[in-house]
Amino acid sequence: MRAFSSSILALAAVVLPAAVVYCGFPVPLLSLQRAFPSSRTVQLETLRARDRLRHARMLQGVVDFSVEGSSDPLLIGLYFTKVKLGTPPREFTVQIDTGSDILWVNCNSCNGCPTSSGLGIQLNFFDASISSSSSLISCSDPICNSAFQTTATQCLSQSKQCSYTFQYGDGSGTSGYYVSESMYFDMVMGPSMIVNSSATVVFGCSTYQSGDLTKSDHAIDGIFGFGPGDLSVISQLSARGITPKVFSHCLKGEGNGGGILVLGEVLEPGIVYSPLVPSQPHYNLYLQSIAVNGQTLSIDPSVFATSNNRGTIVDSGTTLAYLVEEAYTPFVNAITAAVSQSVTPTISKGNQCYLVSTSVGEIFPLVSLNFAGSASMVLKPEQYLMHLGFYDGAALWCIGFQKVQEGVTILGGFNSLLPHCITRLHESMCTLKIEDCWEGNPTLAN
Repeated sequence: MRAFSSSILALAAVVLPAAVVYCGFPVPLLSLQRAFPSSRTVQLETLRARDRLRHARMLQGVVDFSVEGSSDPLLIGLYFTKVKLGTPPREFTVQIDTGSDILWVNCNSCNGCPTSSGLGIQLNFFDASISSSSSLISCSDPICNSAFQTTATQCLSQSKQCSYTFQYGDGSGTSGYYVSESMYFDMVMGPSMIVNSSATVVFGCSTYQSGDLTKSDHAIDGIFGFGPGDLSVISQLSARGITPKVFSHCLKGEGNGGGILVLGEVLEPGIVYSPLVPSQPHYNLYLQSIAVNGQTLSIDPSVFATSNNRGTIVDSGTTLAYLVEEAYTPFVNAITAAVSQSVTPTISKGNQCYLVSTSVGEIFPLVSLNFAGSASMVLKPEQYLMHLGFYDGAALWCIGFQKVQEGVTILGGFNSLLPHCITRLHESMCTLKIEDCWEGNPTLAN
């Protein structure tokens, strides 16, 4: 059973628990969905192509990764939620991305914004003129001159609006201006008692799109950044004392996906924290070793260390998981050695796969990713393998970790490889745990 701290914003699973037990403080809730439904077939090479565009700047150095990532929503992240903005409130579907900071949605005056989505989402456009709680951020506003002053912020004169322009690695771009506006949440005040509440946040209103952002096949209303920067909603709410500067996420990769993302802290018995690498624009961790079936693999820990072009990152916007070659090869060899008597190893389109005639949970070993602070993340076979079909009556399972020649080891979110992570931004700490986001009903605690 899971307990949530006071003043927390929870983006809850698509299938919410039957009951939410209240133990002290109101909790706002939003539903979280996955962009890839279970009925949709996605090939590994397709997922790798998405990730390659997203990682193009990551592998050049951590400084460049602070920009939003790729413009395509299916490249930015797997998970999206609905937020309500303005008075009266209007609903917007936004992509969840821990690799960027800003929340932005498309404006009604947007040039190049798609008007329909191949994802089956009703697209909406923000119109500040019909909201009684909306106010524009000018260049003379202290917000624009301090916390929101980034390389993407543009101020041609003090009388102008505080605007932004993001250029992406695939040639796409978006630009617009900042707005101060009410964001609405469903507040759980007690058993069977839900009321509406709101908080004022600053977000981006995009008036221009270019490149792939103009296409309708994967279109959504915007991006909800959960990065560590001052632009993120969690940083804004924390600065005003509304929530702690802590967020927790547990993203489910199986079935229809979904999960929980909480602006606040999940309290569980025996929880272990691992430190985050300080002064990084992303969520870097100290990965120290990998064990298969309880046996630590012979891998030089320095291949995981954070440097100019290396590191270990937790990223909800990455579909798969990636290991540097020095770790990938011994990892795959250990898995294959552990199951070679029970399965038929095979290579499918460059991926290490296995033909299996029984349950993978019965024959494949547990994998442990061991981090600083004695924190270990134990993966079941279903969490590091991907079922890609059948061949000659046997199930084809492939290793979900992909190999990178050099650079960053990444824990992505497609198949529950993204850990349940509680990120204490003010303490640079993260807890790592793989669990079922649907087990038990959450208890809201002090």
